Amino acid sequence: MAQHKTEIAQETEEPEDRYRAPALDKGLDILEALAEREEGVSQAEIAKALGRKPNEIYRMLDRLVRRGYVIRSSVDQYELSLKLFELANRHSPFRRLTTQTLPHLRRFSRETQQACHLVVYDRGALTAIAQVDAPGYWGFGIRVGSRIGLLDTGSGHVMLAFSSASERESMLRECEESPAGYVADELISVLGQVRRQGYEMMPSKQTEGVYNIAVPLFATSDKVIAVLACPYLQHLDSMGTPSREAVLGQLKYAAMQIMAATPGGVGE
Repeated sequence: MAQHKTEIAQETEEPEDRYRAPALDKGLDILEALAEREEGVSQAEIAKALGRKPNEIYRMLDRLVRRGYVIRSSVDQYELSLKLFELANRHSPFRRLTTQTLPHLRRFSRETQQACHLVVYDRGALTAIAQVDAPGYWGFGIRVGSRIGLLDTGSGHVMLAFSSASERESMLRECEESPAGYVADELISVLGQVRRQGYEMMPSKQTEGVYNIAVPLFATSDKVIAVLACPYLQHLDSMGTPSREAVLGQLKYAAMQIMAATPGGVGE
């Protein structure tokens, strides 16, 4: 009977809870909590942020320090080390993609006086893996590592528009955003237009005065792997600022140059 009850309980568990690893979850919770802090925090502060008692996380913190993921200061403050950053930069497809792309992003930025960035799809959103600032003394840019929405950004529209129907369906299932004013039919219409014209150019839904300009970057003839994007700003103190249309042309040219320079496939 006891065995039968155990089998029933296992069958009714949510799939994501069936193979729980509480110790691993606790360690990841600590890393994620520290990633939100710009300064060192105490063990008690970490425990409070996680809804735990300080003695519950002591051993896990000690292991993270010994493995080099967390630094403990002389006054018992904890902060992330650079080990996660180092591991992320060993991810060979992204490292190679970034290396292939950066020279072209720098040229684009010089010629257009605009910032630009490269994003890839990751877990229901887009993540910036490369970025170049505008050459002047001010500008607007996206930090490397930033998470960007799928439904309310030019980059997101391009990634969805140029993905296959099955890939797009999977992305939308993973997406946790609110629809940002789009109902399903409206989103389909927007994506269809983006695919037909080959790019997105739209006012930013996050920052007034900024235009999202984005184009796809293909790994093969029909497989979109990333999006090149420019948060366009009109510089009122400069007569030589290119128009949005000129910047779009330069962004398309940069994408073409990147793909032409890697005949085996971008990131391959």
